[in-house]
Amino acid sequence: MLLRQLTEAFGPSGCEDEVRQLIAVAAKPYAKTMYTDVLGSLYVEMHSAAIGPKVMLCAHMDEVGLMIVHIEDNGLLKFRPVGGIDPRILVSKVVTVGPNRIPGVIGAKAIHLQTPDERKKPLPIDQLYIDIGAKHKEEAEKHVHIGDYAVFATMFKELEEGRFCAKAFDDRVGCSVLLEVMKRCPDIPVTFAFTVQEEIGLRGAGPAAYRIQPDIALVIEGTICFDVIGAPPHGQATILGAGPAISVMDNASMANRSFLRFMKKTAETYQIPHQMRRATGGGNDAGAIHLAREGILTGSLSVPTRYIHAPAQIICREDVEHTVELTAKILDELAKGGNP
Repeated sequence: MLLRQLTEAFGPSGCEDEVRQLIAVAAKPYAKTMYTDVLGSLYVEMHSAAIGPKVMLCAHMDEVGLMIVHIEDNGLLKFRPVGGIDPRILVSKVVTVGPNRIPGVIGAKAIHLQTPDERKKPLPIDQLYIDIGAKHKEEAEKHVHIGDYAVFATMFKELEEGRFCAKAFDDRVGCSVLLEVMKRCPDIPVTFAFTVQEEIGLRGAGPAAYRIQPDIALVIEGTICFDVIGAPPHGQATILGAGPAISVMDNASMANRSFLRFMKKTAETYQIPHQMRRATGGGNDAGAIHLAREGILTGSLSVPTRYIHAPAQIICREDVEHTVELTAKILDELAKGGNP
């Protein structure tokens, strides 16, 4: 299963090579042209000589992770986050470190050794470390170097029928959607852009949009779910199993109203389950794409994802399938001359 391979791959921001290789192999049978840029984003061109609006479909390859910044004399590894990670979820999580995928555990001072005041507060990252079992610094340095990355070691699994658990659904699920849509791409000029470094500031998407120069861009992303205990209700916006979420706005962009209506009408015409992403937190590559050159008509479709940016995330298979269906139908409507 390709989604399993994608989520289990090692690919924090700035180190997306393993993910890119998996995507390149999967895309090769359908690609007319395939290439990378200096930053490492992967481009797959379809029907580049065809007539019609030039479309950019985008999903980012990177995941949140950690970077080793110091090795203690006792062999413990100090680290800093790469991307937005809540320190409260880190203690005792299993990780893999560096190019040799060294197993390790995120540790902290045991509760028995903490002061009463420390027990009342989440442990900050500067009090955490990764333990790879090394006896001392020299032994740790045989396996790990300053600047090496670490990612969560979560393996893909199916919890109940159609409910999947893994790391990095943000945004390997978007990459898998693009690869499925690639198989049914209509005869219009479409470029699939698998971008890098989204989690540290949308860094790959801007150059990608500048290079492709699309008339229309559509970003496929994983997004937060509100159907968990204690979440603000917002009319139960963005819930698992209700279909892809069409983004209204977030911290990085505001959807073009005409394109928003076009996407919603397409979903209604083909009776594809969908919902509106009404939360304003977070952002995705649309934030960089819509500002490229003189501005680009850009929209976002998101797969609802519980526990986003955490070691274990949950998605619904039907949401993924409906995201593929809606994305493909949007392309079909554009090929028929639909005007967003």
